[in-house]
Amino acid sequence: MEQKKKWEARSGHGDSPVLETLRRLVMVLLGNAVYAVAVAAFIVPAGLITGGSTGLALFFEHLLGLPVAAFVLCFNGVMFLGGAAVLGKNFAVTTLVSTFAYPALLACAQKIPQLSHLTDDPLLAAVYAGGLIGIGIGLVLREGASTGGMDIPPLLLNRLFGLSVPATLYVFDCGILILQMFHSTAEQVLHGILVVLIYTVVLDKVLLAGKSQTQVKIISRRYEEINAMIQKSLDRGSTLVRSVTGRFREEQMVVLTVISNRELPKLTRMASEIDPDAFLIINQVSEVRGRGFTSKKKYR
Repeated sequence: MEQKKKWEARSGHGDSPVLETLRRLVMVLLGNAVYAVAVAAFIVPAGLITGGSTGLALFFEHLLGLPVAAFVLCFNGVMFLGGAAVLGKNFAVTTLVSTFAYPALLACAQKIPQLSHLTDDPLLAAVYAGGLIGIGIGLVLREGASTGGMDIPPLLLNRLFGLSVPATLYVFDCGILILQMFHSTAEQVLHGILVVLIYTVVLDKVLLAGKSQTQVKIISRRYEEINAMIQKSLDRGSTLVRSVTGRFREEQMVVLTVISNRELPKLTRMASEIDPDAFLIINQVSEVRGRGFTSKKKYR
């Protein structure tokens, strides 16, 4: 056991760089595949409208008869070259996969006839499209990559003119939705808005999935025992914070720790066994980064 701890302390944290790069690549491709299926199975067959490069492609398909996948490929390619020239190598590496993988996967998905006949209900199509698009984009963003396409012009305008990225992205998406409104019915517009709302909510959930943890502050006169219990029984780190009571101005220590959601019942039970009068403050935190969470623990 001691040898294992010493080895972990020397080895640091993280997997092989090659394996980590491969994992990220697979997740980015998976995210783009889910996005492509959503467009091929629900957006295009149901005649829904949406934002981004896909929405722009739908507009030109109706206007000029251009295939959606071909337009997205050309548009993404042009945006990628412009972004790489202005934003540099780091941007190019993280965006390259999505820029060319998404249109290729979309073209493949559109060749599967079963996907376009999953449902004839536009409302059901809007719900599934929004959910899948949110999952797809979320998987890509979780890996620190870019989805390319309409994400790039706001970044270019920010670099060249200092314009706000969220504001310009919002303007572009609104403009693309307005363009599609001219050849869409009121019902299609409402369904398109529903798609955007759903994928926005799902995207936030995907980005936070598996990252939320529980922060616990424990106020007790038997803080030393509780602190030892957290470190030995839960194998979690802790911090002792000096505090002063509000009424009697007595100094005492607060035990602060961050644990997984599953460990909360065990912590509350064991803390109560040590001190039935212990005062626990429990908060959900959206993300925790550092040793023991995003990197391996080191033992002394």
